[in-house]
Amino acid sequence: MSSPVFDVLPLGFPWVTADPFLFCVHHDDAYPAGDERMGPPASMLAGRNLGQDFEIKDGFRMYHGDVVPGFPQHPHRGFETVTIVRRGFIDHSDSLGAAARFGRGDVQWLTAGAGICHSEMFPLLEADAPNPVELFQIWLNLPAADKMAPPHFSMLWSHDIPTVRQTDERGRGSAITVVAGTFGGEKAPPPPPRSWASRPDTDVAIACLALEPGAKLHLPRAAGGEATGRVLYFFAGPSVDVGGHAARSHAALAVDADRDLDLVAGDGRVELLLLQGRPIDEPVAQAGPFVMNTREEIQTAMSDYRRTRFGGWPWPKDDPVHPRAAGRFARHVGGREERFDR
Repeated sequence: MSSPVFDVLPLGFPWVTADPFLFCVHHDDAYPAGDERMGPPASMLAGRNLGQDFEIKDGFRMYHGDVVPGFPQHPHRGFETVTIVRRGFIDHSDSLGAAARFGRGDVQWLTAGAGICHSEMFPLLEADAPNPVELFQIWLNLPAADKMAPPHFSMLWSHDIPTVRQTDERGRGSAITVVAGTFGGEKAPPPPPRSWASRPDTDVAIACLALEPGAKLHLPRAAGGEATGRVLYFFAGPSVDVGGHAARSHAALAVDADRDLDLVAGDGRVELLLLQGRPIDEPVAQAGPFVMNTREEIQTAMSDYRRTRFGGWPWPKDDPVHPRAAGRFARHVGGREERFDR
């Protein structure tokens, strides 16, 4: 039988994805203890291109942040962001008036739709210990029918996200954390109402896979069969066998979604991200934070943003950070609040 792996691509920054996904970024930064402003000590910022710092120096990047690392307010239209925080925290604020601090397995799912501005800052909450931040940000496209849907802010808290555990015949364990879709009878929390993932026939799945050394994980075929695209991003661990294909370096592996697949970890713990879905199969026109179907729609998006700022910015700063002791929380549009211990 032929190999279930039909393409292998290196992991760059960002990672290459397939329709209906636009791209995925893996942020992994070893931030130090935070100062009184929840940023790195000023002595560690010398020599950086602050506001445009994407080069790893001393183990971390500041991105567009000047004091606290992260991404001050910026606009989006025509797609969704799915942000999975593995370590550390993100402080979110947006033009709808929503705000949140989330991390340690939490997921934010934001439908930009007709237009939203938001900020994503990485506060260094620990004053006497390192503050590592690791996250995936995935851009999921919207079909033409939903590109101008009302923007929607939602949170998927870690305690609501199911994990399917497997034990192989040798007693070695593996786990699938189901952010979107269904695995092993476990269904992820619902996506936003106008998401491509909310349609019953799109077979969208997002999952984090972890295998103990030497463990075998069984990945069943996608419900949509050959109409579904499936990519496995092997990003941590020494090696993994994917249906007989030996991957000894980190890579994106496009696999046949219409076949059951066994993954077998090598001598160390292995982690992969799975992105899956039926393609939207529409033209894509993109200019930075705007993703539409035509160049004319991109021009309209730029004009609308200049004219309306997508509702304006209700915060006193472009890079708001919540109080250090705030814990994990979300304040939704309309005022509903959720609060959890950090």
